[in-house]
Amino acid sequence: MKKRNSALIAGVIFVLMIVIISVVNASADGAYAFAGTFWALVPPLVAILLALVTKEAYSSLFIGVVLGAVMASSVSFTGTVDLITVDGLTTAVADNAGILIFLVILGIIVALINKSGASRAFGQWASKNIKTKVGASLATFALGVLIFIDDYFNCLTVGSVMSPITDSKKMSRAKLAYLIDATAAPVCMIAPVSSWAAAVSGCVTSDNYSGIELFIRAIPYNFYSILTFVFIITLSLLAFDYGKMKKFEEKAEITGDLGILDLSEDEEFKLKEEGPDAVAHGKLIDLIIPVLILIVFCVWGLLYNGFSAIGEGSVIDAFSETDAYVGLPWGSIIALVIVIIYMIVRKVVTFEEAMECIPKGFCAMVPAITILTLATSLKNMTGLLEAKEFVADAMSNAQGLQWLLPAIVFIVACLVSFATGTSWGTFGILIPIVSAIFPEESSLFFVGISACLAGAVCGDHCSPISDTTIMSSAGAHCNHINHVETQLPYAISVAGLSFVCYVLAGLFEPIGLTWLSLPIGVVLTIAFLFFMKKKMAKE
Repeated sequence: MKKRNSALIAGVIFVLMIVIISVVNASADGAYAFAGTFWALVPPLVAILLALVTKEAYSSLFIGVVLGAVMASSVSFTGTVDLITVDGLTTAVADNAGILIFLVILGIIVALINKSGASRAFGQWASKNIKTKVGASLATFALGVLIFIDDYFNCLTVGSVMSPITDSKKMSRAKLAYLIDATAAPVCMIAPVSSWAAAVSGCVTSDNYSGIELFIRAIPYNFYSILTFVFIITLSLLAFDYGKMKKFEEKAEITGDLGILDLSEDEEFKLKEEGPDAVAHGKLIDLIIPVLILIVFCVWGLLYNGFSAIGEGSVIDAFSETDAYVGLPWGSIIALVIVIIYMIVRKVVTFEEAMECIPKGFCAMVPAITILTLATSLKNMTGLLEAKEFVADAMSNAQGLQWLLPAIVFIVACLVSFATGTSWGTFGILIPIVSAIFPEESSLFFVGISACLAGAVCGDHCSPISDTTIMSSAGAHCNHINHVETQLPYAISVAGLSFVCYVLAGLFEPIGLTWLSLPIGVVLTIAFLFFMKKKMAKE
């Protein structure tokens, strides 16, 4: 009954939006009514609303794509179909081809590790050495921090490795997905050697600073990323939860229902859990070595691509010019071949079993690939509707409040990233704007850049159409909407604390104490969690 009602609501909203769009387009009398206006953000906002109401991501995203195409084509049927097919889905697959290949290879390597029994071996080792849920939470966080090269790699690897341990400690998959998501993007955003650092460097238009130099100088003011780490560690040590997460954790503890994704939707995960493929040969080393091989060759792939672009220079220069969409597939393909050879030589899998893992790994990634393709298509529609220009105009109207501008930039970046589901697209849009607003000789220049980056991560973290959020759900094998709903209270809490820090940074700048806003933010975060624990105890 609930699913039927949700479908009815989605249908009503879709029809209503088509009617409204048609009326607005007709009233424009031939003019392009939607470009560069608030209408440019309507398709992603509708997609987000439908995802939260129906708890179903595929149809919600597709409806958002259709609405965007209808507006971009000025309510033309053939134009709408053409935009959905060419500018939407086809372009999305082409633009993300490198990442899609990387995802499939990650799925294959995970399938190989599971087939060898190494995941089970790690679970047995961890069950002896990690005794509590607090330990499992902190271990998940630590592993996420260590895999700082790329957020996709982080999400899928941490989820696969840590799920047996968190399951044994009765941690819900929603909580695991939050720990993955809250670590993946934030650590990439403050790690100078990462695909994210390279992406940010490519967006910088400063005359006085190189991209990587500006990225590094902005790290201390990336309050959302840093305070998220403080939040996770403190929350884990205090051993409590609030919001919807509390209900999932209580259910897992009392009933043993961890909220694992329907096994019929993921055959690879079913095989992993039930264990018919997990032979006894694999040992802990058979998990560690493939992961290390993957890390080493992914770094090599990024560096090779970077040096190919610049010819000569430092490692930092190579990372600043690398293309993650090329470097990661390069490294992962070589890593996959070596991992297969390693496992065959170790006799933990046969050649035939290794080949069977190829389609299994691909199938495990199909849900994530589908959502990523639809989310990118939706982003393309907002691009056609000139959302960037609308945001730029809105930002330019706030130039009279210099001390408040970092906080305003943070909020705007949050909203844009949340609505479009992309961090990279958000700071690609806003960094040139922010660079023009703040004078480079002022410390607020770095604070403003950081506010843009932090807001992009925050909105990406909250958005149900974000690729990183999708990857976290896939890595934890958690229902996607459950993941979004349970992590929202935590993400919004850290966002509120970060907003306060950016206000303080603006106020402290005239007296040269901008740096003081970070330690104040750390204290406020810890105090907030102690307050929330006391409040939960009373309830």
